[in-house]
Amino acid sequence: MAKSPQKGEICVIINSQTTMPLYSISPLLLQKIIWIPTRLSLKFFGHLKITGLENLKDVKTNVIFACNHTSELDPFFVPASLGFFSRFSPTYYTSREKAFYVNSGWRQIFYGGLFFKIWGSYPVFPGLQDYEKGLANHIRITNDGGNVCIYPEGGVTKDGLIQPAKGGVAFLSERTGRPVVPVTINGLYKIRAKDIFLRRRHFSVHFGKPIYAKDLLSAGNDYKSAANIVMKRVGEKFVAPTI
Repeated sequence: MAKSPQKGEICVIINSQTTMPLYSISPLLLQKIIWIPTRLSLKFFGHLKITGLENLKDVKTNVIFACNHTSELDPFFVPASLGFFSRFSPTYYTSREKAFYVNSGWRQIFYGGLFFKIWGSYPVFPGLQDYEKGLANHIRITNDGGNVCIYPEGGVTKDGLIQPAKGGVAFLSERTGRPVVPVTINGLYKIRAKDIFLRRRHFSVHFGKPIYAKDLLSAGNDYKSAANIVMKRVGEKFVAPTI
């Protein structure tokens, strides 16, 4: 039986057993609307290859997708690689707060504000030395049944290689009890518009086997060490760029 909404929490009744938080409606609709053109475009222009979806078959809960981060286009790849009717949709993302983008040119118009939230991206608050506060938005979303996509490296790679992870993904898994699914995205480093239109790149997305917090932290690992175990799994399918 679904839990009753808390005071001040707005939900939409889907059926007698489940509720959908109101904030999930816009990312669900938007990600479904663009799914077909995005999937077709990535297949045609980027020769998209998707593997590992069978690893999600036996997962009974929502999940935390942990991806390497090589491009600002990465957030389009996870929802486009899942099936149109996937129960792991919509996908929510981690981003920086709006103030972070204030000196970033045209990006400040779209990044970190309302547009991001419509898509399903909510800010983390780094530098607080407190995972509970820094990941407050994503703890709430995950506990509400949402599927979160997090980039444990904390930013876009500068050299195309996988960077050391921060500990948030391991904390989020332990805090919410949801498994982490390693996701490897290849082919996007230093992507240019002409690379896409001339079909020069080959994109691939691989979904690894889910990892549970009890396994990540069983050997007495701290959160950062546990997060690097996740990134090691991501790296198993990673192809270093030759650009």
